[in-house]
Amino acid sequence: MQTILTHFNPLSVFVASIVSFIVGSIWFGPKTFYPIWMKALGREIPKERVKMSAGETFLMFGGTYLGALIQVSTLGIIIAAFKMTYGDGMTWALGLYLGFLFSAGLGAFASLSHRMFGQPDFKVYRSLKVWLIEVGQDVLCLSIAGAILGAWA
Repeated sequence: MQTILTHFNPLSVFVASIVSFIVGSIWFGPKTFYPIWMKALGREIPKERVKMSAGETFLMFGGTYLGALIQVSTLGIIIAAFKMTYGDGMTWALGLYLGFLFSAGLGAFASLSHRMFGQPDFKVYRSLKVWLIEVGQDVLCLSIAGAILGAWA
């Protein structure tokens, strides 16, 4: 009897999680969405380098990578289950589609009401902008991860 783990590729999960982390760092970079995101949050963009302890830095970046690893691992299990069920029909395009489907359908829209009701000043249009920036990165990263996982499945 086959198990999902026989179709799970840890190397592809590791590579896809690293790619996801890199894409996220570009997405929220100073020349991309970071300034727009901060303004939409109603916060000032720091003019000086923010001082953080080593533990805080590790928690911020380590936690971000861990989140990406867990997301990509979950997608890897879904793709492994698909491959176990349907055989060798997995491709990079199908992986991309599954990554998009699960990240948008389950991940992105699960957080919509949290963002709408969680905006401190009740500026719903601004909270929608924040939500689009935040989940846009998630959807892009998991779609790319799905393509990587699908290609290596």
